[in-house]
Amino acid sequence: MLGWRDFHRMKAREIAVQIGLVLLVLVIVIGSVRSAQVNLAALGITSGYSFLDRATGWSYSFSLLERSIDDPYARTLLIGFLNTIFVGSTSIVLATILGFAIGTMRDSRNLGLQVISSIYIQVFRNIPLILQVVFLYALLIHFPGPRQAHSIADAIFMSNRGIMVPVLSLPLSVVAGLVLGSVLLGIGAARLAGSARQARAVWLAGTAALFVAAALLLAPEGRDLVSYPELKGLRFVGGLTLSVELVAMIVGVVLYGAAYIGEVVRGGLAEVPKGLREAGESLGLGTFAVWWTIRMPMALRSIIPPLGNQWIFIMKATTVGVAIGFSDLFYIVSTSITQSGQTLELIAILMGAFLLVNFALAQAVNWLNARLALKGYGA
Repeated sequence: MLGWRDFHRMKAREIAVQIGLVLLVLVIVIGSVRSAQVNLAALGITSGYSFLDRATGWSYSFSLLERSIDDPYARTLLIGFLNTIFVGSTSIVLATILGFAIGTMRDSRNLGLQVISSIYIQVFRNIPLILQVVFLYALLIHFPGPRQAHSIADAIFMSNRGIMVPVLSLPLSVVAGLVLGSVLLGIGAARLAGSARQARAVWLAGTAALFVAAALLLAPEGRDLVSYPELKGLRFVGGLTLSVELVAMIVGVVLYGAAYIGEVVRGGLAEVPKGLREAGESLGLGTFAVWWTIRMPMALRSIIPPLGNQWIFIMKATTVGVAIGFSDLFYIVSTSITQSGQTLELIAILMGAFLLVNFALAQAVNWLNARLALKGYGA
């Protein structure tokens, strides 16, 4: 039997081995970096991040912030990062909503809904994402021109320039800030409210108040509260133009991600004991009431972990935008490498950005999973 002194000796040996491995890794990394610097210097290639202060001299298709060709690389990379976050977060929300609908249809007793959802999953899950995005892009650029644009209620227009929609008369950066504020408000309401119904009410009221206050206080004087797109000559003015690249990216990623999320939801619902559904029905609850109050709360505990993996996958899937010229971070980095030649530095920035985003997303999923875990069974 090991004594107290022997136990401490073994622990000290384990800690020493771990420290040694960490130091070995650091030595290898530092040596590799120094070797790369020496080799680059021998080839006449400068290294470092001083290039971030230089002007890019080129433009791109989409930005949430004001941009120009005179922007430095640092600002251009920031815009690409924000574009990636915007497309990824929007796609995650929409794919989750559609995926839950598809998964519920797959688990339905209605044969028609089962067939439709099964066909959807088989089609969109088995066609490569990049092929779907390229197909959607090719389809959108073959829409008619602005003068023959398809319209919905004379407020929304679809042409080969993109989709034009009404928007609050606020800068796009302010709208993005309002969306972020709404998300943070929802997270705070979920943590502090006593029930899901209270959290939903607080979030809806707070978001509405946030947008109304911003529209009243920040809207430019002399302009309508809502800006509508209008055809002037060969182009639309006013409103918000969603570029062809942006629409193809979001639609493609959402349709693809929802197919996988639908299977995750179907598997979670299948794990709920059949007796619970029958018990709810015996109490007079309708199909939706059984789904909402019994099956889905139980299924969420098994849905969230794989759902988090799909969210991370969707965020990484935004890199396919480079195939159609969408200016996400991967596209900006690729173009910056061509223009500046700072390959290692820019790839390091790209990897660090995705590591930061996906690590934060994983931590959010872990927190949500812990909140839903049964007492006494949480990690």
